[in-house]
Amino acid sequence: MAQKVLITGGTGLIGKRLTTLLLQKGYEIAYLTRKKTNIPSVKVFEWDVKNNYIEPGALENTDYLIHLAGAGVADERWSKKRKREIFSSRTDSIELIARQLKALHFFPKAFVSASGSSYYGEDTGDIQHTEHSPPANDFLSEVTIAWEKSADEVAALGVRTVKLRTGIVLSNDGGAIPKMAQPAKFGFGAPLGSGKQWLSWIHIDDLCRMYIEAMENDTWHGAYNAVAAPPATNEYFTRQICKALHKPQWLPNVPAFALRLVFGEMANVVLGSNYVINERVQDETDFKYQYPDLPEALENVLRS
Repeated sequence: MAQKVLITGGTGLIGKRLTTLLLQKGYEIAYLTRKKTNIPSVKVFEWDVKNNYIEPGALENTDYLIHLAGAGVADERWSKKRKREIFSSRTDSIELIARQLKALHFFPKAFVSASGSSYYGEDTGDIQHTEHSPPANDFLSEVTIAWEKSADEVAALGVRTVKLRTGIVLSNDGGAIPKMAQPAKFGFGAPLGSGKQWLSWIHIDDLCRMYIEAMENDTWHGAYNAVAAPPATNEYFTRQICKALHKPQWLPNVPAFALRLVFGEMANVVLGSNYVINERVQDETDFKYQYPDLPEALENVLRS
């Protein structure tokens, strides 16, 4: 019998690609979603986090649980309401799952939760962070700290728990890359701010393969920096996007003040510098990246 993987946030960017790879490996896939819809090859269960509801049968017989649900950090300006949504969508959902698992006295083999490289701070300059580095105290790091503490509630039930602190995900189907590539497609590619800020990144296929490895391999536990090595500056990132699209980069940098006028506090997402190192992945696992180099990764993504 096929093993069951239950995914929250399965209809998002990472969830869709991860579902494809898991189905190819012969897993049975189920989603927890706010609205029950028909999705090919996936069994869909409803949940309502605000009302503490998970459809009966969703958690039972689940071999592996993957948590990807969470409001998009860069989808809207950070109003007070949006900040609350970003925070609660990541924490309340896991806490509900933990309560339900405890009530059912049913526990999966492993729980793999999304997390963010923002754990170390929105803007940390040239400081190099490993999994042993302390967290910061700005908004996104506070969100990530609470996110991981919520995941620990599942771990407290005796479930092997892995947290993947993810950087910028390279995909042409959503996330940061289509937004970064759009100006370049029309010949207006330009670095943002100083252009010297570090961006820690990972190709979506490598990230999804890492989720599967973390799920299947009993030696994975705790937090890992789910990024490729090395990071790249925003200026180098922009240059490689233009190169992959065969477009020139000739405009001056977009000034930071202009980005803050347009995006408000959310501009920290693109102006912040994060140099994150995947120390545990390199030193403690046998995981091999298919796309370890940024030019090759961008070429693959933008060509598709």
